Amino acid sequence: MRVDVQGLTVRYGSVTAVDDMSFSLSGNKIYGLLGRNGSGKTSLMSALAGYRRPIGTVMLNGAPVFENASVMRDVCLVRHSADAADKGDKVSYVLEYGKAWRDTWDDVHARELAELFKIPLKTKVGELSLGQRSALGVVIGLASRSPLTMLDESHLGMDTPTRYAFYDALLNDFMAHPRTIIISTHLIEELASLLEEAVIIDNGRLVLQEEADVLRSRGTEVTGNAAEVDEFTAGLTVLSTKSLGRVKAAMVYGALDDSQLIRARQLGLELGPIALQDLFVHLTEPVGGLR
Repeated sequence: MRVDVQGLTVRYGSVTAVDDMSFSLSGNKIYGLLGRNGSGKTSLMSALAGYRRPIGTVMLNGAPVFENASVMRDVCLVRHSADAADKGDKVSYVLEYGKAWRDTWDDVHARELAELFKIPLKTKVGELSLGQRSALGVVIGLASRSPLTMLDESHLGMDTPTRYAFYDALLNDFMAHPRTIIISTHLIEELASLLEEAVIIDNGRLVLQEEADVLRSRGTEVTGNAAEVDEFTAGLTVLSTKSLGRVKAAMVYGALDDSQLIRARQLGLELGPIALQDLFVHLTEPVGGLR
């Protein structure tokens, strides 16, 4: 499922949630949609799912998604929990609905996931814990096997062991059934190893779209004697620094060339990678961030 967005704007009265955004996703990847609270992630995903008439265009495999039933059947958006489910329905009924609505639904996998996440099938949705409701949303998303599957912070209600079980289930299912998966999250480092490409947005605008490995290579942590670190980083874009006695670590943004790598060795400096979450924080800083 290829995604093409051109000039997309989403407004709620006087508030602009998505501001003239354009990007393309080639598909068959796990994408991370990263942004601070209020950055426009949910509004963007709602537009991709065809939930509202767009200002601009949203095309999935070359066809508009809004009011296009044949395209919308290939899209699954799961928000924070299984919020589309009636709280009076039993979990088993919710899974039956999924099977009836989606040609791509894998009922066997849905029940395997329900067992993995310890979701009782005979219990009503409204009686589930927050973590179980979040897990039910994940079950719907993964079992849908939709060509475009979007998970909007759907894992945040889970405890840590359940989240890690979800990450394993997601990767295994993607490897067996490749499709376009978009995950919005604040838990960037937990998901970092799964993401093939990152789409970073802030204040409704696209900040950066980059392959995750390339994005990580844009930052380097430089550690050593404070004087040598200061000499080496002079003229570079320094995101932050921390010191302990005479030792200093500086986080710099931008790829280092061969001459800089040689100079770092000459100065006895240690070079290491920057966590994806640290790059995200600095790319979206309200003041002094990189744009």
